[in-house]
Amino acid sequence: MALQTWLAFFVACWVISLSPGAGAIASMSSGLQYGFWRGYWTALGLQLGLALQIVIVAAGVGAILAASALAFSLIKWFGVLYLVYLGYRQWRALPADLAATPDQRPIGRPLTLVLRGFLVNISNPKAIIFMLAVLPQFLNPHAPLLPQYLLMGVTMICIDLLVMAGYTGLASRVLRLLRTPRQQRLMNRCFGALFIGAAALLATVRRGPA
Repeated sequence: MALQTWLAFFVACWVISLSPGAGAIASMSSGLQYGFWRGYWTALGLQLGLALQIVIVAAGVGAILAASALAFSLIKWFGVLYLVYLGYRQWRALPADLAATPDQRPIGRPLTLVLRGFLVNISNPKAIIFMLAVLPQFLNPHAPLLPQYLLMGVTMICIDLLVMAGYTGLASRVLRLLRTPRQQRLMNRCFGALFIGAAALLATVRRGPA
């Protein structure tokens, strides 16, 4: 891949990652609940989902998904229901006792948080079709494709890790300001509403013409 092409892709990745979406909401929600270091496991799960999406596109399965209305709908509605579930859980989350010692505060299981992030990303079929449309624009068809997909995948994941670190860290700092149960309950309900809003947006997504 030519350096100029990679630089264009590098800039595009920043624009895509910085755009608020379900992944950003999930990262901020985890940072708010568990703090930065524990909440960042969600961001790692998001990257596993992103990596699998890239593999799907590179393997050509993305083209099948783009052509199959049934497969698209199944993945989309799974994503909608999962985001609604996350919104409900966040809305119902109990205020934390910030006066407690760290070992008494809620601790998210790393594997649970990784799975949460993975499901948020992988259950968005539009993201796969988006990458199916975008990634080939940066490929050199006369050069080996695997190294190019690997380079683009590493670039996207590294940038997204940095962006999600920002979202998680920002939310974890907000945690220090939430001293009363009322403030925490309000913040939990705001994030719950954001998850449900993301679900509503995903529900409006259409596959587009085959």
